[in-house]
Amino acid sequence: MKKVLLSGGGTGGHIYPALSIAKAFRGRFPEAEIGYIGTKNGLESRIVPKAGGITFFDVEIQGFKRKLSLDNLKTVSKFIGAVRDCKEIIRRFEPDAVVGTGGYVSGPSLYAAARLGVPTLILEPDVLPGLTTRFLSRYVNVVAISLSGSEQYLSKAKRVLHTGNPRGTEVVRADGQAGRKSLGLEGSDKPIILFVGGSRGAKPLNDAVFQLLPRLAEAQRWHFVYVTGEVHYEEVIAKLNKEQYPNLTVKPFIYNMPDVLAATSLVVGRAGASTLAELTALGVPSILIPSPYVTNNHQEVNARWIEEQGAGRMILERDLTGDGLWSVISEMTEDDAGHEKMSQAARELGRPDAAEVIIDELVQLSRSKQ
Repeated sequence: MKKVLLSGGGTGGHIYPALSIAKAFRGRFPEAEIGYIGTKNGLESRIVPKAGGITFFDVEIQGFKRKLSLDNLKTVSKFIGAVRDCKEIIRRFEPDAVVGTGGYVSGPSLYAAARLGVPTLILEPDVLPGLTTRFLSRYVNVVAISLSGSEQYLSKAKRVLHTGNPRGTEVVRADGQAGRKSLGLEGSDKPIILFVGGSRGAKPLNDAVFQLLPRLAEAQRWHFVYVTGEVHYEEVIAKLNKEQYPNLTVKPFIYNMPDVLAATSLVVGRAGASTLAELTALGVPSILIPSPYVTNNHQEVNARWIEEQGAGRMILERDLTGDGLWSVISEMTEDDAGHEKMSQAARELGRPDAAEVIIDELVQLSRSKQ
């Protein structure tokens, strides 16, 4: 293969798997060219260029509103225009395959590729497929699913392949010692419990952590890492007397999250697709508090699936309290055998070879086209 064209945007859960595929593709085909279709103002326009060696193309597109809205007429018009633009990009770039990782920007790029007869694959990162994946499933050559259970929603797909999430391919190589060092804990062997609510944080989780701070001070055999989110950090630091909690590290954001996760014994956080890929690749048990503000409540579906597989526990945000959270933390950390069983269950769900499996599939698709 000489060229691959990627697309996906809106959230890190769509962008980072695409970059993981790009990295694996470059590893397999060092001289190959990689392109990326995104939006000019989307998160991908800031993240993808920093990855280096990827040609970025932008199109104008927006997502559908869930409620009846005149904006949806604009969305249809923009979709038609974006398909036209994507066809032009594909004709100029001449990719051997086009890959989408979700988000509405994948819609016109993969639809255009399918119409032009270019091999296509879309990755679905969540258990519950999004609107874009459901729409495209009848047009693309392959729907690659990250989590088992998605296939029941994809009856119109030509081919469904369980690959796992390619984000796990990168994360499995993470360095736990580097993670400890970045937290200033290289001389400590205390197990780490990580609280993280995403890049912007999650106020309900922050509130629950504040409620259980006295308990943290008593649990000296553990070291706690509390990632507040950048918008909440100053407020948290102002309220917190750090001298009272020598076993607590507070950060606004963690840029080397895979390394930190590799050093972590238990994660308390959201249930986004990238988070699940990271946790399962590394075999880290989790307490998942799904965000209720996402499309189709898909994080709750993700979290419930993890709990059903024995790899973690779920607490709904409306039920979250400091006492309740501490009860689950205590239950999971005081039972060493149970913790190890949960870790093993998480690891069995992970697919650290996901990116390579996807590249294998793209090679087969491109050969069948020749």
